[in-house]
Amino acid sequence: MKSTTSITERPPSARARAAAALARARRRTLALTDCLGEDELSAQHSPLMSPLVWDLAHIGNQEELWLVRRAGNRPALRPDLDPLYDAFRHPRADRPALPLLGPEAARRYLGEVREQALAVLDTADFDATGDPLPANGFVFGMLAQHEQQHDETMLATHQLRSGPAVLDAPAPPAAPPDAAGLPREVLVAAGPFEMGTSTEPWALDNERPAHTVDVPAFWLDTVPVTNAAYLDFIADGGYEDARWWTPEGLRHRRQAQLTAPLFWRRDGGTWLRRRFGRTEPVPLDEPVLHVCWYEADAYARWAGRRLPTEAEWEKAARHDPDAGRSRRYPWGDADPTPEHANLGQRHLQPAPAGGYPAGAAPSGARQLIGDVWEWTSSDFTPHPGFAAFPYREYSEVFFGPGHKVLRGGSFAVDEVACRGTFRNWDLPIRRQIFAGFRTARDAGPGEAR
Repeated sequence: MKSTTSITERPPSARARAAAALARARRRTLALTDCLGEDELSAQHSPLMSPLVWDLAHIGNQEELWLVRRAGNRPALRPDLDPLYDAFRHPRADRPALPLLGPEAARRYLGEVREQALAVLDTADFDATGDPLPANGFVFGMLAQHEQQHDETMLATHQLRSGPAVLDAPAPPAAPPDAAGLPREVLVAAGPFEMGTSTEPWALDNERPAHTVDVPAFWLDTVPVTNAAYLDFIADGGYEDARWWTPEGLRHRRQAQLTAPLFWRRDGGTWLRRRFGRTEPVPLDEPVLHVCWYEADAYARWAGRRLPTEAEWEKAARHDPDAGRSRRYPWGDADPTPEHANLGQRHLQPAPAGGYPAGAAPSGARQLIGDVWEWTSSDFTPHPGFAAFPYREYSEVFFGPGHKVLRGGSFAVDEVACRGTFRNWDLPIRRQIFAGFRTARDAGPGEAR
């Protein structure tokens, strides 16, 4: 009789995980660029973004610098490209004027670098003790994350470009039956929790080290703010009412003439949005998307609430009060699956609010990972004990009050670049990014427990 005992599948090795992450990123990079002709790849579709062909070759140049030269100690393939594709040397608005590689030359370069990088991966010492870059495959994970972050940026460029749609994906799953009955907010009890990480092998420097933060009790929206709720803010004159805006926010609202989320327009009594080349009615049950920090903050004030701090967001997403520890993800320590979260450009829009019950946090909040990046009230600052690694320009140069923290990822984020400790940041005026928000409020004395 055949045994029915199941055999637990061994998790992939760090080397296999690195190879899979690199391959997945490259498939996405090529899918985002092969769908357009040379003219559109070389054009600048917005001064906020690079030409797509710049991103294409920059991905290859970073892979050459770190995987071929640094990890593999191999000769440079194209040292002449280093100045052209240095992101800090050339602002995005200036990049179209550079003597960039054309699309076909960029693809050839990308392929040549990848061939060398995979050869380095085959022989890299993942157990290295003297060099933290190859340990646990960190440098390969870092480059997979870098490529996926540029893929997300390229997807934002697709959203900004005019012209017919070239991308397609199935709609996300409908909201589950219990979504309509979810409470508006969940209570997160007071107390300390472990924020950040010292053990996640591919965590980036700004996620480190783990440290204890004591967070007072607070209430947090169960789901992100929806388009329907945001339309109430618009209808109530929220954009025109100076009471809801910080002085900087009011000044920006007037200068930029903000009246609704980016890509929205009104046609009679109907609100429409443009989404990757298609015009459609704004879906009321989706999380609001393409709002800047100032808009999110104004909405929260109008609603009599506030944006959560970064520590509050992470505690709500990771802290397991029964186990007394922080999880990797809201649902536990297992890597994301399609049942947990809307990630990886699997869909080209957020899922309806209340979706993915399997991905709920112990706090009861849903969709904390995937769907939309969520603005927090916090400035981007280092964790206590921060050490820049492997270079200052990844995080350290952005620390300070000029950048606000976003957490949780979006439908445009791959799982390799999204976890419970992952930190994103941007200027408070940015709207082309795939950002929404949820709100919070302090718990009263009788509510804190």
